[in-house]
Amino acid sequence: MVVRFTCRTDIAAPVDLVFDLSSSIDEHLGSMRGFGERAVAGVTSGQIGPGQRVTWQARHFGIRWRMTSRVIQFQRPALFVDEQVSGPFAAFRHEHRFHAEPRVVGPGDGTRLVDLVEFRAPLGPVGRLAEILALRWYVRHLIELRNAHLKQRAEAGGHAPGPPGIA
Repeated sequence: MVVRFTCRTDIAAPVDLVFDLSSSIDEHLGSMRGFGERAVAGVTSGQIGPGQRVTWQARHFGIRWRMTSRVIQFQRPALFVDEQVSGPFAAFRHEHRFHAEPRVVGPGDGTRLVDLVEFRAPLGPVGRLAEILALRWYVRHLIELRNAHLKQRAEAGGHAPGPPGIA
């Protein structure tokens, strides 16, 4: 069975900035600092772009994990999608959508960031139990932490490197 959820985050910043911060390896690492996350292969800093891969290493549930994902769709500044190539999940897909919303958080530029996440744990019935007991909440919590970091950085006028695609 596939776990699916959607997170929506309203950010008082232009869509281009929010997209660039969201596709920044460095910003992702900043948001996951508490988990000792590192980018250990592929694109390890700066912007990630179409077809590129990154291998993440982090500690979750007291266990060190590695996950390699690849950007399979990239339409700046509206959308990018990454999928697990190898790692702890039987399948993992994360769709990042960016909508310019001029009045979503007051007057001026605004962005609605919508994350659509789908995953499946390995190990059949044991994995399904893990999905129900912990993984659905935990993965959603990680996305919410990441988005809170992006929101804070964007609304503070954070700067991301230029458009992704060259690393």
